[in-house]
Amino acid sequence: MDIVKLRELLEAELSSPDLTELDEEFYREFDSLIKALKLSAESSRERGEDIEEKLYLAQLKIAEELMREIIKIRLHKIVDLAVEGVPGELTSEERKVFAVLRAFVEREEVPGEVPEEQAEVPVETAERELPQKRVPGEAYIIKLDLPRILDPEMREHGPFKAGDLVVLPRSIGRVLVERDAAERIKIAP
Repeated sequence: MDIVKLRELLEAELSSPDLTELDEEFYREFDSLIKALKLSAESSRERGEDIEEKLYLAQLKIAEELMREIIKIRLHKIVDLAVEGVPGELTSEERKVFAVLRAFVEREEVPGEVPEEQAEVPVETAERELPQKRVPGEAYIIKLDLPRILDPEMREHGPFKAGDLVVLPRSIGRVLVERDAAERIKIAP
């Protein structure tokens, strides 16, 4: 995996209405590329080789931007496939996304979730045995890279990359939306 392969994949995704077939290890290979570039940049900095460090950091930025565009395009295609009900050439990570989208389109249960009827437990039992889980009603798509953020209860959230889909406390989400750093998304029950 390298930047040339990412660029070729982006061009293939842009030029075809269908998903380009990916190796099952594609996303893990990308993660390895990113780790290698970060380690190389850090090693260069430690050796005092500024130009080499800047080259690795530039490659890192290019790789992340290419991948962000690839993911955006593939997600659009996966949404189309989920609406049509036709799974395409998907990696295991993408099959999970497809299954959630398909369940949403069909108004079914998401695979791996407990049906509401089975999830109901008498209150006294729930209080003794099960911690209460709150299902979020909204999420946020982060529009730009953000460092860690502290909420009013001094809990850390982040750091976030542009394009991340996250669940945040409303107080933080509201501020990010007001500053055009995030977009609010409603989650249907």
